[in-house]
Amino acid sequence: QVPLVESGGGLVQAGGSLRLSCAASGRTSSNYVMGWFRQAPGKEREFVAGISWSLGTTSYAGSVKGRFTISRDNAKNTVYLQMNSLNSEDTAVYYCASSPNWNIAAFGSWGQGTQVTVSS
Repeated sequence: QVPLVESGGGLVQAGGSLRLSCAASGRTSSNYVMGWFRQAPGKEREFVAGISWSLGTTSYAGSVKGRFTISRDNAKNTVYLQMNSLNSEDTAVYYCASSPNWNIAAFGSWGQGTQVTVSS
């Protein structure tokens, strides 16, 4: 697993959009899964979306399905999270992580996180 760096967070009004990026500092195994997680104040970290490097298979939490889109650029070793129709419940620190499989407990190599704040 290689270090990951998130970027793209910020302050946005409800209904707005943001795109987060997660850059891997080196080549990640093509068998790996990349995931976005978030942690709101006073809450546990939760899975948001994931994508497999090789096939591009995706998975989303029910709360973001239809609003968020995860994608990857293999050439740039970068994963993106396009977030649309944001609401106050999306306010959190967003982290990316990698895993050899889709088991949530297996995700590691956490980045430092990027803050997303949605104002109503």
